Amino acid sequence: LHGGVGLGKTHLLEGIAQELRNRFPSLQVVHMTAENFTNYFTVALRQHALPSFRQKFRNADVLLLDDVDFLDGKRGIQEELLHTFKHLEAHGRQIVLTSDRHPRLLTRTSEELKTRFMSGMVCRLDAPGPETRRRILDRKAERLSGEFNGEALNYIAQRFRNNVRELEGALRTLQAYYTMTGKRVGITAARQILSDLERDCIKVVKLSDIERVVCDVFGLMQEELRSNKRVRSVSQPRMLAMYLARKHTRSAYSEIGAYFGGRNHSTVITAEKKIATLLNQRYQMNVAAEQYSVADVIENIEQQLSQAG
Repeated sequence: LHGGVGLGKTHLLEGIAQELRNRFPSLQVVHMTAENFTNYFTVALRQHALPSFRQKFRNADVLLLDDVDFLDGKRGIQEELLHTFKHLEAHGRQIVLTSDRHPRLLTRTSEELKTRFMSGMVCRLDAPGPETRRRILDRKAERLSGEFNGEALNYIAQRFRNNVRELEGALRTLQAYYTMTGKRVGITAARQILSDLERDCIKVVKLSDIERVVCDVFGLMQEELRSNKRVRSVSQPRMLAMYLARKHTRSAYSEIGAYFGGRNHSTVITAEKKIATLLNQRYQMNVAAEQYSVADVIENIEQQLSQAG
């Protein structure tokens, strides 16, 4: 399961774990975050207790691992997970994983492990549409002690679009108002109460955010991205950064050029057109010694930008 923050990956994984334990009490269900898996491994390594670590995870009937993107770039734990994966798979066990992006976009994860991740069903979780957001609000409002006008719930559904957590935050804010005043929350009150929260939920992407994520994805230093180097491994990420800056910020061509190494506006225009052409050509870029389509690279960067800040 892959998708952005607050879309329900962890919620689904918890639901799977709970349902399995309810229906099949004898099953050995191991459910944890990839970070905790890493911590267990580190402690076992330090205490020379790897056999007991491996027994715990390789004896599982079902392994549920949350946020495997945490392992990106961590070669040692990736190798351990790969062997665990192979063992469970060979014995017909079930594995469910979550990540903030598609497995192929985990650019610092070994190819063999990514292939294993993609050997089963890969499902993307998208941000809920307006009707789904309203249904979520209705369900959550039923569980809260408060009286919410239908127009107020519609307002939340229309204005808070990024993820379910934002919906919950807005609804709980209205619940707090109802608790303190005893007044039914209508559309006028909702607009007034939620105005600050709504502004806070608007994601503002800065040039520095784009620079940071592009450098991270391509393994570059900030100085390299801003330098005059023309080698493809630097020039293409630089053009991509300029393209994304035009797409996700209100910065003028001249401002973007100045930020990325004191370049003029025509350089940014050229970069924007070049990336658009590469997209149409389904061009493959080199990222971490592997080939990815420009569209996939952009999807990866935009996914990380959506979680910036």
